[in-house]
Amino acid sequence: MACNRQLHIAIFPWLAFGHLIPNLELAKLIVQKGHKISFISTPRNIDRLPKLPHNLSSSITFVKLSLPQVENLPENAEATSDVPVEKVPYLKTALDGLQQPLAQFLEASSPDWIIYDFAPHWLPPIAAKLGISRVCFLIFNSWTVCFLGSSSLAMINGDDPRTTPEDFTVPPEWIPFPSNLAYRLHEAKLFLNVAQVNTSGLSDLCRTGWAISGCDVFVLRSCFEIESDWIQLIGEIHQKPVVPIGLLPPSLQAINKADDSSSDNNIWITISEWFGKQDKGSVVYVAFGSELSLSQEEITELALGLELSGLPFFWVLRKSDDSCELPEGFEERIKGRGLVWTSWAPQQKILSHESVGGFLTHCGWSSIIEGLQFGRALVMLPFQSDQGLNARIFEGKLVGKEIPRDEDNGSFSRNEVAKTLRLVILEDEGRICRDKAKEISKIFGDKDLHHRYVDTFIGKLLSLESIC
Repeated sequence: MACNRQLHIAIFPWLAFGHLIPNLELAKLIVQKGHKISFISTPRNIDRLPKLPHNLSSSITFVKLSLPQVENLPENAEATSDVPVEKVPYLKTALDGLQQPLAQFLEASSPDWIIYDFAPHWLPPIAAKLGISRVCFLIFNSWTVCFLGSSSLAMINGDDPRTTPEDFTVPPEWIPFPSNLAYRLHEAKLFLNVAQVNTSGLSDLCRTGWAISGCDVFVLRSCFEIESDWIQLIGEIHQKPVVPIGLLPPSLQAINKADDSSSDNNIWITISEWFGKQDKGSVVYVAFGSELSLSQEEITELALGLELSGLPFFWVLRKSDDSCELPEGFEERIKGRGLVWTSWAPQQKILSHESVGGFLTHCGWSSIIEGLQFGRALVMLPFQSDQGLNARIFEGKLVGKEIPRDEDNGSFSRNEVAKTLRLVILEDEGRICRDKAKEISKIFGDKDLHHRYVDTFIGKLLSLESIC
């Protein structure tokens, strides 16, 4: 029987805001149940998190650990959004340099549990030695982790029977039920790079394998209402207690923003005035996360596809540099119908606006949750990591359509962009996507449901405590 004592839980997310924000959402829900949190990250990352509600601030302690200087890592770079993708391995090297200060903090503070991410492969044995119970929290869904295979064989030892890109274009042999979970060939080629040892000294898969194998409880950002078969399977694959944490749909106040400023309200006023002039359900919201860098060809084809579609659109285009440009004359031609926004935008507020009829997305799990939370049909253009797998699953759930790409090189055309947009947002053939997206929003947007998952998670931790 679970006891009711107060738990002290430390949380140590990976240095990316797509990981920090869901962990902070979880922290806020945990403290609302009467427990206390030590939220551990670097100074700049903590300073860039959304401000806590006043009633929770006394229960969450932010612990700032200074990131050690690492050769080839730019000064003041503390998150993946601070560096180009090729320098992210150096950020992992810097994270590994936090081993000693984190161990010192854990020894001094003696939390009951620590929740950690995929990256600190060295953390489980440190926590175990200190008598601290361990939760591995991956912010992905269960089908993505199932696709990776066994933590000990495929991830740590590299004994995955799949060795060529073609092997990853069919569902894995260990999936016992019908599924379309597989990569396109161009995605499989990129995925194999994840399995390679990078300049941090380990592959991301190996880090993930050690993180899973060293935990007492394995937690995913998931729920039975969306993927019950996959949750059951992941427990069988990893032989660990698996607890879905719910989808952690963020509140409008906890928007995914890496730079807080006093101009937020003015930004939203400007944006909302534009949306207020559009018809209900007519606008395509276009966003690909804060870290994806589009090539010149991709920007050109997307821009011209949006233009050809004839639909009103709001495109958040976060260019990492000035080397990529919009097509000549594009902004003048779409003036009044489309808007290209090149700085931070409040995605949650935009997606909640009644003018939005669909979401052109890269299919990151957080973005899908945010879009379907408000019942927005998906136009899917995955690029990397879990995104292609997410696109396969949600096209199977009929809540959106994927923009066709060349199977081998991943290129796409303006005509396919326009065709898919019109189908999902406007045409009768896409009505099923619009209807299914609204239907599934009853699950994705049900905060009470997902809060109950957190209750179950806390109950699991309490039941595993040896001293109450």
